[in-house]
Formats: sequence, C-alpha cells, structure tokens
Amino acid sequence: MKHYNYKSSAIRRLRVAGGQIKGLEKMVEQDKYCIDIIHQSLAVKKALSSFEDFILENHLSAHVVKQIKSGKSKKAIDEILSIYRLSKRK
Repeated sequence: MKHYNYKSSAIRRLRVAGGQIKGLEKMVEQDKYCIDIIHQSLAVKKALSSFEDFILENHLSAHVVKQIKSGKSKKAIDEILSIYRLSKRK
C-alpha cells in the first residue's frame, strides 16, 4: 500500500467519523429522540472501529514485517499484545 493512498484513506475515514460526531452533537442540541441518538452514536463507534482496523492492518503489513525482518520481533510482539490488551478493556 502506497503511503499517500494510506494517508488519504486514513484522513477520509477520520473526517467521516468527525462528521458523524458533529451530527451527534447537533442531534443532542436539537433534543432528538434518544434511540436515534444512540443509533448515531453506534455509527460513530463503528466508524472508529473501522479506522482502527485499517491502521492495524497497515501496521501489520508494513511495520511489523520490517521489525521481524530486522530482528526486532520481540518489539513487534510486545506492541501487538499491548494493543490487544487495551482492546479487551472496551
């Protein structure tokens, strides 16, 4: 994956999530129906989760491969375990 394409895709995904958050804020300001607000909030979570998956996939395919090839597999494993442990706390 080319760096430029990766970066523009990551930014696009964040802008989508940001737009969803602004929409959520507007819904609260306008006293929209609670269930509709929750639906929008779940959409925000899904967008952020998709962003995290995208970043992790890039990390695994680019950085982890480099780390392993350069003899830094312990660092790669520790980083992935760290993210895994954080994700379990959700």
